[in-house]
Amino acid sequence: MPPILEVTNLKTHFNTPEGIVYAVNGISYHLKEGETLAVVGESGCGKSVSMMSILGLIPIPPGKIVSGSAVYWGKDLLHMSEKELGQVRGKEIAMIFQDPMTSLNPVLTVKRQITESLQVHIGMKPNQAADRAVQLLEMVGIPDPKRRLSDYPHQFSGGMRQRVMIAMALACNPSVLIADEPTTALDVTIQAQIIELVIQMRQQLGMAMIWITHDLGVVAGLADRVMVMYAGFIVEKAVVDDLYVDPRHPYTLALLSALPRADRRRDRRLKSIPGAPPNLLAEPKSCPFAPRCEYSFEHCRVENPILNSVVDGHEIACWVDVRTGAAR
Repeated sequence: MPPILEVTNLKTHFNTPEGIVYAVNGISYHLKEGETLAVVGESGCGKSVSMMSILGLIPIPPGKIVSGSAVYWGKDLLHMSEKELGQVRGKEIAMIFQDPMTSLNPVLTVKRQITESLQVHIGMKPNQAADRAVQLLEMVGIPDPKRRLSDYPHQFSGGMRQRVMIAMALACNPSVLIADEPTTALDVTIQAQIIELVIQMRQQLGMAMIWITHDLGVVAGLADRVMVMYAGFIVEKAVVDDLYVDPRHPYTLALLSALPRADRRRDRRLKSIPGAPPNLLAEPKSCPFAPRCEYSFEHCRVENPILNSVVDGHEIACWVDVRTGAAR
């Protein structure tokens, strides 16, 4: 069966007074129907920009999609008109944003914000959309949904606002849900509730999902496959179990070493990644992780490796075999 979404060689740059920011640098991946793909990496690595690019949500200018394609059910999202894209966005591909307080309109009721997509995309009448909105709020666990429908975003807690965002995203039963770090601003117990809710909704509705996060701890029980990004590049792609059992890229190893674990000996300190992320104003010519990598050698500073398969379903972009320390 062909993938529901196939992105090929996506490049997104931003023109700024300081120069060109090379935000996304030729990434390719696919999403199968019903699966969950996790996109992992530190802040500024291009996770959110890559997803916003395929949905036409980056401001142009200063942003510019330099090259690539994003084929959704045989149609390239990057070459659709704004009207065509507007019919897909929200209806077939929905997105949950990082901060619900800035994503929800503070001067409109929750009812207005949920029912809008139902009326625009599905053609529901106002009373039908209101009934569906009550069902959605109940589905995402908001108590007394009929009364809360007339409330404004500031009258909800952070966790409840995120539940409203999920209800909005699921309103039209999308085929693909993109969740952009939806638990970042929430405390740990609420994070767990939101993750459990999204897993439950995905299973119930049978949709495919892309989960963007910087937290590898969240990914293990959530994703089918993982894509690790660094400086606008994909540096590793693998089935989730393979990534945790046998990570092959130095950056993935470093991220996992910095992760608190219940089975870690108490006398073993968590490792930090030395140095700082690269300056994205400089066009990448060599491996972007080389200055921070304990395995790097001379060639890493000369040429940027491309993704290559190391075993079936497991790809890395690295000149070194981290298991032996030898050049690949």
